[in-house]
Amino acid sequence: MKKILLIEDNTEVRENAAEILELAKYEVLTAENGKIGVELATREKPDLIICDIMMPVLDGYGTLHLLGKQPETATIPFIFLTAKTERVDVRKGMEMGADDYLTKPFDDIELLNAIESRFRRADLLKKEFANNSAGIAQFFDSASQLKLISEDRETAEYKKKASIYSEGHRPLYLYYVLKGKIKTYRTNEDGKELITGMYKEGDFIGYIPLLEEDSHKDSAQALENAEIMLIPRADFTQLVNSNSEISRKFIKILASNVSERETQLLKLAYNSLRKRVADALILINQRYKKTETDSPLIQISRDDLANMVGTATESLIRTLSDFKGEKLIEINEGKIIVKNEMKLAGLAN
Repeated sequence: MKKILLIEDNTEVRENAAEILELAKYEVLTAENGKIGVELATREKPDLIICDIMMPVLDGYGTLHLLGKQPETATIPFIFLTAKTERVDVRKGMEMGADDYLTKPFDDIELLNAIESRFRRADLLKKEFANNSAGIAQFFDSASQLKLISEDRETAEYKKKASIYSEGHRPLYLYYVLKGKIKTYRTNEDGKELITGMYKEGDFIGYIPLLEEDSHKDSAQALENAEIMLIPRADFTQLVNSNSEISRKFIKILASNVSERETQLLKLAYNSLRKRVADALILINQRYKKTETDSPLIQISRDDLANMVGTATESLIRTLSDFKGEKLIEINEGKIIVKNEMKLAGLAN
């Protein structure tokens, strides 16, 4: 049973709200001011706190501040409950770290909906995400309560081979792929490309320079006609900074993602050409297939695939021809179908 702490100095409001919560099968603790509320929260560790703002002894802002300084209570979802509706008060509470704001008078549905929404978000933050680009996308999607993704967002359409952003430019947006396939790449002094990532519908790109507050370290280009949602950097920053648990979770995913990229570079440096081509085909196949049994058509230019592998286009074409002869892949009008992923993965170096 979830435990809720209700801090409210008005006896009638406190008792009525407690009755609603108990009928909804929550365990309810009550306090008539912030000082008692802080003591109860520290001792009982509730799953959620509902707190009035204007109270004697210690008001709601002071209560939130004190709880935020204690590691054991800092991440408890916190909802302000107040009769004050001025925008400045709403902004102050949210900037201090409150998760939601409920204005009196409220009905039982409004109260329960606000609580259920906070619990859903808290559960999502406890979820483990894969340490790769797909995990990043799932993480952002889980944070949709902050409306990172919204139908009201600006979208842009990109033709095949159009540039989305360029190496060295300052980032203005986080990019969410609505449609199409995207590559990211870096260019050396001789103009030679090395592909650093392949992305599809549902993926986010361009978040690392936003975190570093630095320029893009790579470029992004559409591999086919694409539609991308443009999320302003300020909204992304709000997401990452709004909750310490969100920040820790995201940093954990990023750290493992960087480790995965380092492993990729190590393979690129020391694996044989056959092994590198096989690994690239498996990576693209896994990124683009929709189900475990799906065999997607890999529609990528030979130059792009060679840049991903780090070899000459001619050498790549010879290796693909060998794989076709060994019935590991099929090639149909330039498109590649992986026929035996397990055997490709098991190729000796």
